[in-house]
Amino acid sequence: MTIMKVLVTGGAGYIGSVMIPIFLEKGYKIICLDRFFFGKESLKDVSSDSNLELVKDDVRWFDANLLKSVDAVIDLASLSNDPSGELDPLKTLDINYLGRVRVAKLSKEHGVKRYVLASTCSVYGFQEGILDEASPTNPLTTYAKSNVLAEKDVLTLADDRFTVTVLRQATVYGLSPRMRFDLAINGMVLGVYKNRKIPVMRDGTQWRPFVHVRDTSKAFLMVLESPENKVNKQIFNVGANDQNVQIFPLAELIKETLSVPFEIEWYGSPDKRSYRVNFDKIKNILGFVPNYTPKEGAKEVYEALENNKVTDSLKTKTVEWYKHLLEANKLLEEVILKDTLL
Repeated sequence: MTIMKVLVTGGAGYIGSVMIPIFLEKGYKIICLDRFFFGKESLKDVSSDSNLELVKDDVRWFDANLLKSVDAVIDLASLSNDPSGELDPLKTLDINYLGRVRVAKLSKEHGVKRYVLASTCSVYGFQEGILDEASPTNPLTTYAKSNVLAEKDVLTLADDRFTVTVLRQATVYGLSPRMRFDLAINGMVLGVYKNRKIPVMRDGTQWRPFVHVRDTSKAFLMVLESPENKVNKQIFNVGANDQNVQIFPLAELIKETLSVPFEIEWYGSPDKRSYRVNFDKIKNILGFVPNYTPKEGAKEVYEALENNKVTDSLKTKTVEWYKHLLEANKLLEEVILKDTLL
């Protein structure tokens, strides 16, 4: 079966705004369902493409008729990191767990053939050794817990007519139209650019796996284009073995890449999350090999900052932007009368 129409939830976000242009170039028709908390600017370069439809809605209550004639769903919608997930844990579970399970169930009911859940390697929490898809999960945050719950429930929906795949992504880095500087590599590069300081969360020995945003987008495409018997009911870690890096050595790597002097700026309590991940499965089964390295990602982000292609606006720090929206909403509620501001 050739997949023609794909619904991408959360498609205007950091990953989706890189992924959607790639899919459009491949000839796919895309429906992007998003709340557009960060605006629609991230998709401005493809907004006039006749194969792209933008739908402002929410995974918790969108009209299921949207799924008619959809061949596949890529479910990116979520409060997208650990700090955001702790702003309102119940809301996080409502969106990241129940909302995405709703998408999967409705997809199956409406004849969608494939469903791909965007999950995270943070489900592994703090564990010794090198972890693969068969390793026990150890979620330490609401964000990670909601992903574990969503994985479990959507995988039970899989059958011969409904192919379900879970992609546990490494920590993503690299340039995106919806830029994020609350991700490790991107944030370190911003620190060097702004004040010649790299923020490093204590104690620097914690392990993280990394993957470039274009590479993880490629992984989703490979899943959709792979035979169903290779991907159905499967979990894949998305990344590369040689991109497991400890945080302090990562700072040293960025120093070497950018060739500029800097100081280490330590922050926070010792990180409870530390995990090294094995990525052999996606390489052996799907032939996935990343095209980018942390060095290349750091360099492209630094050059984009130098050339004013990106700025560190409030929108680039996810949890800070959510806090801003919540405060603005509270202020509006206090002054609006009879649905009127002025």
